[in-house]
Amino acid sequence: MPPPHRAVIAAFPGIELLDVTGPAEVFSVASRVAGADRPGYLVQVATADGGPVTTSSGVRLMADLTFDDVAGPIDTLLVSGAIEIVDDGVEPVIDHEVTRWLRRAAPRARRIGSICAGAHLLAAAGLLDGRPATTHWLTAARLAAEHPGIRVDPDPIFIRDGHVWTCAGVTSGMDMALAMVAEDHGQDLALATARMMVMYVKRSGGQSQFSVPLSVQNAEDDRIDGLRRWIAEHLTEDLSLEALAARTHLSARHLARLFRQRTSTTPAAYVEAARLEAARRLLQDSDRSLPEVAAASGLGSVETLHRVFRRRLGTTPAEYRRRF
Repeated sequence: MPPPHRAVIAAFPGIELLDVTGPAEVFSVASRVAGADRPGYLVQVATADGGPVTTSSGVRLMADLTFDDVAGPIDTLLVSGAIEIVDDGVEPVIDHEVTRWLRRAAPRARRIGSICAGAHLLAAAGLLDGRPATTHWLTAARLAAEHPGIRVDPDPIFIRDGHVWTCAGVTSGMDMALAMVAEDHGQDLALATARMMVMYVKRSGGQSQFSVPLSVQNAEDDRIDGLRRWIAEHLTEDLSLEALAARTHLSARHLARLFRQRTSTTPAAYVEAARLEAARRLLQDSDRSLPEVAAASGLGSVETLHRVFRRRLGTTPAEYRRRF
């Protein structure tokens, strides 16, 4: 039987613990599910000095070897990320020992990937130049500003460009690892691994790392928060500004002003985004026809469904279903 796939994960002080343990667990479970008939995965954690590192959660993570001890070919080379909270927001941590080693080790790797803010280390090592890439949405703008040669997209769960992979926030590293398992062993093993791990869903890379409710969850007004929950449960009803205003016992003008103040969007834009998200989920998770999807999501007609998908996602409903 061929040897196991060797996955080396670069770690350094301050990393997000799940950036390392999430993909490692996916590879480990995939090995157990695959059984003895197929090559599994050998996961190794490497640090600059081979010693333990303290993660952002305070948990100490043991290393298997030093960077210099990583000899021979590497099947999958992953780098985890770290984010520091600063006065004016967040800042990705760039460990220069890691970036220097990445430059040396990358040519020996069949596949390279970053988890969360680890994309900033791949960028600093020059491994993302000219490529599309994603990272945690909190640091995507900074990645684009500091590395204009990278085509940064803050939306997807993960992006694959040839042998180089990048992914969004910490849990998306598990989605990316599942996709790597699917590439190595097929969809059946990836799905069996996801079921074994009781993962809610095996998400495709192009799916958005945003959701409509989460995007405006900072709303401080109980009326607006309650209205948003009601909208999510009544997408097929009349959700015009006048109808929503009547429900909240506010004038249409006052509701529009208050909604924008609390959520930074308009009621109409929020309703359309919520209906679009419902349509996306129906296309991904069911075999309903396009007229049924349009009706169930509240978009009404197939024509409106197509128009909203093209305007907001740059694709058609049929193409979206094919991809996801």
